[in-house]
Amino acid sequence: MPLRQVIGAATGAAFLLLATPSAVAVSVGALSAPSETVTVNSTGHLAADGTVTLSGTYRCLSGTGPVLVSSSVSQGDSRIRYGIGGTAAVCDGAEHRWTNSEKRTSGTLAPGAAHVEATLVELSPALGGLPLPLFHASQQQDITLMEG
Repeated sequence: MPLRQVIGAATGAAFLLLATPSAVAVSVGALSAPSETVTVNSTGHLAADGTVTLSGTYRCLSGTGPVLVSSSVSQGDSRIRYGIGGTAAVCDGAEHRWTNSEKRTSGTLAPGAAHVEATLVELSPALGGLPLPLFHASQQQDITLMEG
């Protein structure tokens, strides 16, 4: 196989992995040590100005790069997800709380049932200086968005 085709195939595979972080997060999270976890609280808060606040807990052992707890929420159409902030994680083996908030256009989300995904992800140093995501844990949870 010519070198161009090999490079093209490898690049395409890398883009597919980066384009589907939730699928990678689930599979890698399932293989990670049981002591690396992320949870989502069963309720979130939606302020009158559109600010969404989500929370939960996390535990991770170590990281060679910055580790973050990211979260997203969907309501109604599961194909539409809204990123809700990110929190820097401390990977010392202890359980910590995380809270992410993000202001959304008023009316984008409404009080009631919603679906949240939280991911504990490390920006791992790689050759060439471009950090690559390394997923420590992921959790999907149906929640209730409460006014307030």
